[in-house]
Amino acid sequence: MSKIKYKFNTKSLTYEKVHTTWKERGLKFLSYLATGTVFATITIFLAYKFLDSPKEKKLHREIEKLELEYDLLNQKMGLAQSVLTDLQDRDNNIYRVIFEAEPIPSSIRKAGFGGSDRYKDLEGFESTELMQETSKKLDVLLKQLYIQSKSFDDVLKLAHNKEQMLNSIPAIMPLNIKNLIRQPGGFGWRTHPIYKTQEMHPGMDFPAAEGTPVYATGDGVVGQADAMMQGYGNHVVLDHGFGYQTLYGHLSKISVRAGQKIKRGELVGLVGSTGLSTAPHLHYEVIKNNQKINPINFYYNDLSPEQYQQMLQLSQQSTQSFD
Repeated sequence: MSKIKYKFNTKSLTYEKVHTTWKERGLKFLSYLATGTVFATITIFLAYKFLDSPKEKKLHREIEKLELEYDLLNQKMGLAQSVLTDLQDRDNNIYRVIFEAEPIPSSIRKAGFGGSDRYKDLEGFESTELMQETSKKLDVLLKQLYIQSKSFDDVLKLAHNKEQMLNSIPAIMPLNIKNLIRQPGGFGWRTHPIYKTQEMHPGMDFPAAEGTPVYATGDGVVGQADAMMQGYGNHVVLDHGFGYQTLYGHLSKISVRAGQKIKRGELVGLVGSTGLSTAPHLHYEVIKNNQKINPINFYYNDLSPEQYQQMLQLSQQSTQSFD
């Protein structure tokens, strides 16, 4: 029951009963309602601004968990990268060295990704930097793993061909060490026997009697067998595959023909003094990937350690070559 209200009339000095119309009541109600609505709106705004709803709290927890998972993933990728780096180092410096394969350049192993928009779809988030960095690391890791996998495929093929490779690599002396009549002329800078100038001698000279047999130092195919190369006289070039070639110069007789397959130890020709030569001898070269290298490193199959050491010392002496 509503209370009866009175007001004091200053003129009559009496209390009079207050009569409220329905219009006044309606206006009063509307004012209360407007005030309540304003306060409710402000309260709701502040609550949404500074207080999280249960759903938002759940989403924030999920985001924090995802960020933690990203951090853990980054750490795991760091460990995986360390293991991969070790594999790459072994691949280049052990496996490929064993099989005489060229190492994979760092520029190929660590090549980046093109395009600036590759991670554009990850922009606009609170964790944009974290997500982009993780995605980049993962992409780089996957690419390096792919390159390493292809490298191991190549090494596996080389392993399957190891027997053929071991038979093909020049690994014996081109003539019997007992047939040497003087110390050999070594690889390196030597005095030219005719011009008397210091020149690079790209092989080894083996002085022996004319007609001494000369043998193939590895399996291969005869690439050249003629006297067309200036200075070498009658000479033979064998292509052994795997980047190897050998050259036998100044022969008195050639015993093979171009295109012929030949096995290690088979006769190539006879020692002579044809071409630019001062005495009967065999000029012998080992060529790897079109680069002439010291043949002294390839006599390990038929020399004892003592003989090899003696040959090494003789070949390093600064003597005059025979061609």
